[in-house]
Amino acid sequence: MAVTSAGTPNPATIRREAARRRTFAVISHPDAGKSTLTEALALHARVIGQAGATHGKGGRRATVSDWMKMEQDRGISISSAALQFEYRDTVINLLDTPGHADFSEDTYRVLSAVDCAVMLVDAAKGLEVQTMKLFEVCRHRNIPIITVINKWDRPGLDALALMDEVFERTGLTPTPLTWPVGQSGDFRGVLDRAGGTFTRFTRTDGGATIAGEETLDAAAAEAAEGEAFTNAVEESELLDLEDQNHDQEAFLAGRTTPVMFASAVLNFGVHKLLDTLVDIAPAAEARPDRDGEPRPVDAPFSGFVFKVQAGMDTNHRDRLAYIRVCSGVFERGMVVTHASTGKPFATKYAQQVFGRDREVVDEAFPGDVVGLVNASALRVGDSLYLDKKVVFPEIPTFSPEHFMVIRAKDSSKYKQFRRGIQQLDHEGVVQVLRSDLRGDQAPVVGAVGPMQFEVAEDRMVNEFNAPCTLERLNYSLARRTTLECVSTLARERSVEVLSRSDGELLALFSDRWRLAGVEREHPDLVLEPLVVS
Repeated sequence: MAVTSAGTPNPATIRREAARRRTFAVISHPDAGKSTLTEALALHARVIGQAGATHGKGGRRATVSDWMKMEQDRGISISSAALQFEYRDTVINLLDTPGHADFSEDTYRVLSAVDCAVMLVDAAKGLEVQTMKLFEVCRHRNIPIITVINKWDRPGLDALALMDEVFERTGLTPTPLTWPVGQSGDFRGVLDRAGGTFTRFTRTDGGATIAGEETLDAAAAEAAEGEAFTNAVEESELLDLEDQNHDQEAFLAGRTTPVMFASAVLNFGVHKLLDTLVDIAPAAEARPDRDGEPRPVDAPFSGFVFKVQAGMDTNHRDRLAYIRVCSGVFERGMVVTHASTGKPFATKYAQQVFGRDREVVDEAFPGDVVGLVNASALRVGDSLYLDKKVVFPEIPTFSPEHFMVIRAKDSSKYKQFRRGIQQLDHEGVVQVLRSDLRGDQAPVVGAVGPMQFEVAEDRMVNEFNAPCTLERLNYSLARRTTLECVSTLARERSVEVLSRSDGELLALFSDRWRLAGVEREHPDLVLEPLVVS
C-alpha cells in the first residue's frame, strides 16, 4: 500500500479504498425476514459456516445480528448491529436495523450512516406501514433503494401486482434485475433479465447452508421448467415494453428501484443480491457537513457517531460508540478532536464489529464502521475530525409519545440506578426528562413505542443490577418550549414541563385537544413540534 512519509496512506489510496466500500442498511416491516437476510448475506460471503435461522424445534439458533436475550427470546430485532466482511474484493459494511416500529428512532440513526438501503418486502403482504415510513426517510435523505421481494417460497401476491404496488405507493419505477420462475409458493429460480439465463435453486436442509445454484440457457430452462419459464419470459417482456429496465443514473438519483426476488430463509437469490450490491450500490463518497459543504473522502480523517450501545460484552460491561468514517483514514491510537467540545479524544480502543463479536481494528477507510470502546464522552450525532474542523448534520431525536416515571425499587442501589439511567439516556434507548419537582430519584422516561420501556427495564435489572418500577403518565405528546413559557404552562391542567438531557425544555400534554386548548388560550406561547429531518 502506498503511504506518505508519515506512514499514512496517500490520497489516491484512500480514494481507492473508499471506492471498495459498500455501506448499506436493510429496512423492512417487522417479520419480513430482515435478520434472516442479513445472516444469509454473511453466509454467502462465506464469513460464517452456517446460518443461524435453521428450522426445527431442537435446531433453531439465534442469528448473528440478534445478540440481545430479548431478541433471541422474541425472534425480533430491537437493536441495530454492524457486520463487516469482504466479498469480491469489496468491503461490505452491513447495518442491520431494528424491525419493530417501537425502535424506528434507532433505525433512523442507522440510515444517517449508510449510502444505500435494501428494502425488504414480504411477498404475501406487500409494502407495509413500517416499510413505508422507512422508505420516506430514505427518500428524504436521498438514499438509493434496492428492493428485494422476500419469501417467494411461500404463497403470496402476483409479481406484476407487486411491481404496480411499489410504483403506486413509492413513486419509484421498479426495474427488476431478476424475475421469478414459478409463482409465489413454487419458487424454482430466477430469470436474469439482462442475460436471459435461468438460475435454478436447490434446497438445503433447513436453509442452514448455501443453496445450490445451476445456470441454464433459455432453451435448457424452457425444456426443464416448461410453462413456468415461458410465463416468466413473457412477463419480463411486458416489463421491457414499459421500459422497466435498470438505469444506473436513474437509480442513484432516486427515480427507480432495482428489484430482485428471493427466499432468505432458504438462501435463494441471496448470492445475486450480494453481486448486485457490489456492482451497482454506490461506494463511499464525499458527505456534506452541517453547512452542506461536501467533505472529500481523501480529506483528513472525519466521522460521526450514529449509535451508542452498551451491554454487548457481559464480562466487561463496556460501552461501544459506532462511528461512520466519512473521510481520510482512521488509525487506532490517533488523537482526534471532539467537535462539540473542542477537546482531544484518544482512540486507543477501536474495534470492528461482527454482530456481538469484535476484533481490534488498526485502520479503517471512508464507509467503514468502527466501534470505539468505553467512549463515555461521545453521544449520538457527535462529530470527530483531524486538522480542519468539520461538523456533520445532527441526528434529530424523535418526539416521544409514551411517558413513565421510573424509580429504583431498592434505595440502597440508587448509585447503580443513576448510572443505568444515564447510560440508557446516552444510548438513546429512552429520553430522560427531569424537573426540580420530581427530582433525580424519579425521572420521567419518554419513548416512541412501549417496547422501549421493556428494554429499559430489562437492562436496568440484568445489566446494572438496579431493579426498578415504572409508572405510566397520562401524556401522549410533547412540544418544544422556552424558559419564558414555563410559568404559564405550569398553571395549566394536564400539562407538565420537563428538561431533557440535551437542554431542551419539553412541554408534555395529555392529548392533542389539551394542546389545542392551551394554544387557543395562550397564542403567544412557544410550542414547537419535535420535527425529524
